[in-house]
Amino acid sequence: QVHLVESGGGLVQPGGSLRLSCAASGFTFSAYHMSWYRQVPEKERELVARISNSGTTNYADSVKGRFTISRDNGKNTVYLQMNNLKTEDTAAYYCNCPTRNYWGQGTQVTVSS
Repeated sequence: QVHLVESGGGLVQPGGSLRLSCAASGFTFSAYHMSWYRQVPEKERELVARISNSGTTNYADSVKGRFTISRDNGKNTVYLQMNNLKTEDTAAYYCNCPTRNYWGQGTQVTVSS
């Protein structure tokens, strides 16, 4: 059975940092591209970052230079390091395997003073 379990969300002040983790199980993690999305109420889910199975990364313009996606295939985990957080980064963040359409349950990130 496939599981994607996100962790690491929370409340942080503007300018602060958080690292999200997504632990995967039930499929061959290293073979697949992985993504992070985010969503705020009443808006569509937005692609934040993607990492290929070979480690190539791409980012939404809104997070370039602030967020870093990475993966550890030995731990079946994908990370999202978020620095210099802004209030507009407040959202529920979801881990995704786009090829198989697997989704995690999400973790809330709130950026507020």
